Amino acid sequence: MNGTIANGVSLLEVDKLVVAYRLPSGRPFGLARRFNAVDGVNLCVNRGEAVGLVGETGCGKSSLSRAICGLTPISSGSVKFKGIELDSLGGSERKNIRKDIQMIFQDPGGSLNPRMRVGSLVAEPLEIHGVGNSHSRRKKVLSILEAVGLTVEDASRFPHEFSGGQRQRIAIARAVATEPTLILADEPVSALDVSLQAQILNLIKSLHRRLGLAMLFVSHDLHVVRHMCNRVAVMYLGKIVECGPTRDVLDSPAHPYTRELVASSPVPDPARPIRLLSDMAEPPDPSAPPEGCRYHPRCPHATALCSSSAPTNENFHVTRDVACHHAEQICGQEGVST
Repeated sequence: MNGTIANGVSLLEVDKLVVAYRLPSGRPFGLARRFNAVDGVNLCVNRGEAVGLVGETGCGKSSLSRAICGLTPISSGSVKFKGIELDSLGGSERKNIRKDIQMIFQDPGGSLNPRMRVGSLVAEPLEIHGVGNSHSRRKKVLSILEAVGLTVEDASRFPHEFSGGQRQRIAIARAVATEPTLILADEPVSALDVSLQAQILNLIKSLHRRLGLAMLFVSHDLHVVRHMCNRVAVMYLGKIVECGPTRDVLDSPAHPYTRELVASSPVPDPARPIRLLSDMAEPPDPSAPPEGCRYHPRCPHATALCSSSAPTNENFHVTRDVACHHAEQICGQEGVST
């Protein structure tokens, strides 16, 4: 799955990326097991593009985004940013690159130092990267706070004095302070009340367009991804199984897993039955994925070929990639839309 079918200038290139964790054996003196949370992923994000990353909990979405940001070690493969392989950089070079790659975390409370005032929190990345002097940094911080819907007076307050939505605005202000070219948003609204989610999403989308940011947007919500992203990549058990333009993938899913995700997404239409993922077979143990296609134990279209051979990376209808032996037949069936 190359995940690179898009027009534009490539900014981020992920090639055969593996992120592995060591798990205890479960018995005394037993050997630790290796668990590939991300297993050979290829993905591309172009300049100014918003790419969604969707899938069930535990599929490896957060591990992938954290590896790109340098917060999780890479076991093998490469991450290239502006054509530079990040894992080959030394300390000072990596620091310069990190100025251009920033992350918005799921829990704003956990990403903000409770002992620092908001003005200092937003100014800290500017200080770390030596941007301007104290006067220019102060001026820029106040301007950024106003841009994300906060006030000048908020700069002197502490994070605990704000609501969850306001704390996420602070986290967003901190992320865009260094004027990055790539934002990694790891489920930035899932910890917020529904009433606040639309406000934060519209803020992120506005900043994305106004600042020309590229964005990798991790989410469980397909409606949010449709609203936010140009392209979407669907992840299952550490691998990307379908990638292409958001509308094409969600309106006419070609991979059986994508079809299940779309069918289980709630819509305000009482005439359309909702298929719950909980109605499907239990997912396999991610530390011991099945042979062949990893989805075949749960797939209604599985054949003997699926259990014996992993699907090759197929270019499907020019616009997207699908890792499925039977994508053509499946997509020919009645489509599902969100």
